[in-house]
Amino acid sequence: MIRSIEWMDGAVRFLDQTRLPNEEVYVETSDCAVIAEAIIALRLRGAPLIGIAAAYGLVLGVQRYKHAPVEKFLQEFEEKKLLLLKTRPTAKNLFWALERMEKSIRLTSMKDSSMLFDIVQREAAAIHAEDRTMCDAIGKFGADLIPQNAILLTHCNTGALATGGIGTAFGVILTAAQQGKNIFVYADETRPLLQGSRLTMWELQKNNIASALITDNTAAWTIKQKKVNVIIVGADRIVANGDSANKIGTYNLAILAKEHGIPFYIAAPSSTIDVSLSTGDEIPIEDRSADEVLSVSGKRIAPEDVSVFSPAFDVTPHQFITAIITEKGVHYPPYKASLTKAPGI
Repeated sequence: MIRSIEWMDGAVRFLDQTRLPNEEVYVETSDCAVIAEAIIALRLRGAPLIGIAAAYGLVLGVQRYKHAPVEKFLQEFEEKKLLLLKTRPTAKNLFWALERMEKSIRLTSMKDSSMLFDIVQREAAAIHAEDRTMCDAIGKFGADLIPQNAILLTHCNTGALATGGIGTAFGVILTAAQQGKNIFVYADETRPLLQGSRLTMWELQKNNIASALITDNTAAWTIKQKKVNVIIVGADRIVANGDSANKIGTYNLAILAKEHGIPFYIAAPSSTIDVSLSTGDEIPIEDRSADEVLSVSGKRIAPEDVSVFSPAFDVTPHQFITAIITEKGVHYPPYKASLTKAPGI
């Protein structure tokens, strides 16, 4: 199994996803700042993995203070938490994980730095382990929705590279394949950073799943010509009414699914759900550097002095979503009821 991140007895080892598919390069670090930079630069990416990485990054940030006075430990904890909070604004999992880490020490009566460190280290490991379990459950619930001989279309990357386990939407695909269902997957290339072509196709090949790569602009024609009958994607934040933020280009697919009368599923752990926001209009959408659009593999593809609009995510309105798959089960509209009634959400 692909291990996108691991705790290595005082250090974190992670796969640098910007080097894929040409090189499998692992980075080992005991520096919280390296984790923060890796999240910003997309060396570590995918909403669940960002949460896991932030939790481990916080552990790295305070481990040298485990024998310091409690006041110093808590000061460093707060500073490193703020550093990690600023890395990326859209994925709820980042904020969820750091809030959970803070809660773990806020609710304890222990006032010894060494004990506090043990608590945050255990909490980060628990967040990682729970994500593996959640991915397995999402895969099983979602696979029940995938028919025999399904032709699927997916966008961006939602596999082991984006999570602590087998993946979310990709986990559904993988589980269906492992159940013996004859499936075929079309993967959008996912411009501008090509997570579909670089990462999803790499994972599909690693798992011997029949598949083909398409350009983003080919999706509508592929749905029509190749008889795509399921579209499944992940999410970076899902709000109370079911509106969902995901990689830019997802909204396009939801509209296409509705027009062609095929189901459009979102798969994500409950840590992605943000019931504090009522609609998708409230989701902060990250703007990325113009350079990501103006260049491919370091080669400029547009004239000088070109203006660029480069949001990293878009928001799919809830009325375009057939169902939302979490580790709690399959949630159907109205999402305001089905999401909030699920245990633990």
